[in-house]
Amino acid sequence: MTPRLAHIRRHPIKSIGGEGLGQVTLSAAKRLPGDREWAVLTQAGERNAQASQTAGEPDRWLPKSQFLRGVTGHRLQAVKGGWDGDRITLTHPDQPTISFEPEADGDQLIHWLRPLWPADASPISRLVRGAAIWTDSKWPWISILSLTSLADLEARLGQPIGIDRWRGNLWVDGLAPGAERDLIGQVIRIGSIELRVTDHIGRCEATSANTETGRRDVDMLARLAQLYGHTDFGIFAEVVTGGAIAIGDEVTV
Repeated sequence: MTPRLAHIRRHPIKSIGGEGLGQVTLSAAKRLPGDREWAVLTQAGERNAQASQTAGEPDRWLPKSQFLRGVTGHRLQAVKGGWDGDRITLTHPDQPTISFEPEADGDQLIHWLRPLWPADASPISRLVRGAAIWTDSKWPWISILSLTSLADLEARLGQPIGIDRWRGNLWVDGLAPGAERDLIGQVIRIGSIELRVTDHIGRCEATSANTETGRRDVDMLARLAQLYGHTDFGIFAEVVTGGAIAIGDEVTV
């Protein structure tokens, strides 16, 4: 089976929803456009944000601990949705659907999120855009995951897991299960673009939450360690040669 690009995923707001794309144009040494473009600060994160901001927005990358994340609030994992024209539309099984313009209606999102955020966590502050894309890593990397590795994990766990809880950018189908772990340092081609594989993706407890319910249904880190001897899933890569890619493009090493 020839490996091919199966999914392109973008997450306009860090840890809150996500959307599928049919195609995207990537640029050398840049992240996937529009991915984690927005994020929601906690009040604990405001100190760092206000120490480095221009015109009210952070002007440099901030660590993930400053923002709302699924590892702290598992119910966020069940938020779905993304851009709908010039608005973002989000759904959650415990909340009514919300549609808003990020630049003008950030307060609406904050109000909608409060019932989903743990009462004992740092309170929600505000939606920010800023100069950086709010990926967990400060490096301009894109995440690549394997559907066959996911199928192997699901078979060993004896339950469906799905792609949403991993929040990956590019999903490839047709590699041997686990083969992506051997690609560190190599260059892979997707369609006409080239990416250099940089590192494994270490996982956190957010992946233990079911993305349909927002409730924990597996101890993912313990099971990964038990089944594979590590807690990684997926790889990071940096775009070397940019260009357009689309679902169905061939993937070669």
